[in-house]
Amino acid sequence: MTAPDLRGKVVLLTGCTGDIGATYLRALTAAGADVVAADLADGAEQAEKADADGPGSAVFTRCDITDDSDVDRAVRLAVDRFGGLDAVVNNAAVYKALGHKRPLEELTAQDWDTVLRVNVRGTWQVIRAALPALRARGGGRIVNVASVVTRTGAAGFAHYVASKAAVEGLTRAAARELGRDGIGVNAVSPGLVDDEATRTINDDGYVANAAASRSLPRAMRPDDLVGAVLWLVSDASAFVSGQTVVVDGGGVFV
Repeated sequence: MTAPDLRGKVVLLTGCTGDIGATYLRALTAAGADVVAADLADGAEQAEKADADGPGSAVFTRCDITDDSDVDRAVRLAVDRFGGLDAVVNNAAVYKALGHKRPLEELTAQDWDTVLRVNVRGTWQVIRAALPALRARGGGRIVNVASVVTRTGAAGFAHYVASKAAVEGLTRAAARELGRDGIGVNAVSPGLVDDEATRTINDDGYVANAAASRSLPRAMRPDDLVGAVLWLVSDASAFVSGQTVVVDGGGVFV
């Protein structure tokens, strides 16, 4: 399958430094998009490589998605450097920093506040900041990253599961509200990805067990998500909004 042609599209990608975010970044520029890659960690090297590989361009900006000034600066960078903004991929989230699983009664209020502040409020803050630039282009695409755990549950990660369920709800509410502006809002819901973050916070054998339970019984890689994300960013999905696309090898059916 040929990747969508994203030449002329300007994309704001949050959370660009992890295995999944870096994969999104490379795929977007390979499809021709110009990308503002934003992360709290230093993603300059990833952006420089994606920019060099092209054909699209990439520039990195440090960004705390819960800080309005950081988010506004990222949007302004897209407009100033590339002339506008056509799409947002909200990938930034607390995941690796969750640490090992804990029963819900052992989670603290600070645990909950941190995860909900970043995963839900931060996603909303990015959407809110991007709206003027998207409207100035006559519409656009917003892709929020949820998780298949909203359907399966995940013992020990109650705060994370709740946050990703909220992201799906925010996706539907925003889709209903922003469609009048020509802005489509969807979510991609990954299954358990075999990456550095997942291996850090889960016990040995967890990834293998997840792989064995799928209809397509193998480990899921970051690049398995690329097709869905590029499609949701592209004009090919222009009449799709308010949907959650599950990418997990047939582990769950929706």
